[in-house]
Amino acid sequence: MKNPVPQAASLLLEKLMLLVHIRPLPAGSAGETPPPAPGYYDTSCFKRGDLLEVPRTLFIHFGIYLGENRVAHLMPDILPSITSDRRQIQQVVTNKRLILGVIARTASVRVDTVEDFAYGGSILVNHMDRLFEDQVLASEEAARRAEKLVGATAYSLLWNNCEHFVTYCRYGAPVSFQTDKFCETVKMIIRDQRSVLASVLVGLASIACLGVAPATTLPTIFIPFFLWMAG
Repeated sequence: MKNPVPQAASLLLEKLMLLVHIRPLPAGSAGETPPPAPGYYDTSCFKRGDLLEVPRTLFIHFGIYLGENRVAHLMPDILPSITSDRRQIQQVVTNKRLILGVIARTASVRVDTVEDFAYGGSILVNHMDRLFEDQVLASEEAARRAEKLVGATAYSLLWNNCEHFVTYCRYGAPVSFQTDKFCETVKMIIRDQRSVLASVLVGLASIACLGVAPATTLPTIFIPFFLWMAG
């Protein structure tokens, strides 16, 4: 039987970091920001197998370039778990689909254009290579790994997010430095007794705003979470 404490911690962190992936919805209704037009990015400097990073407000989104203006990347998405219609699934993931995917812990490794992948953000190329040095796989091997994983998959902020996907493809080891850093920061805050109350209030406010769980279940999430972090 799995230990429920790490699972509770994972659930809480996923909900607190839900906004990491949220972006303007695709064009279609008033007030929404349309994606950049094709050709917005110069892809002539990209090579098949390159690891692409798009810095967002708080975190970074990752993908593997497949060539011909295509990027494989992992996105939370509820749709692959409820339909097999490829035309629907291939449409740009909306915030509603993304949120439901995070809650249901479902995702897909999908192939999108560079424009849809980056959504107007700046792109860094192979910026993580310096952290792995001799572990960088051949570019073709990285691209093939990404292509083999295309399709529905489970989603977990701590164990299977977009960074785990690209590090496995390009370096052979699924790791997530930004998740590790976030967890260490949370531990430091919680271990500081002066910040415990503030941490609880922030967590409660986040869960209330994001609709993670009814109030009656909050103690079962927070108590084991704090015990695990402090242990």
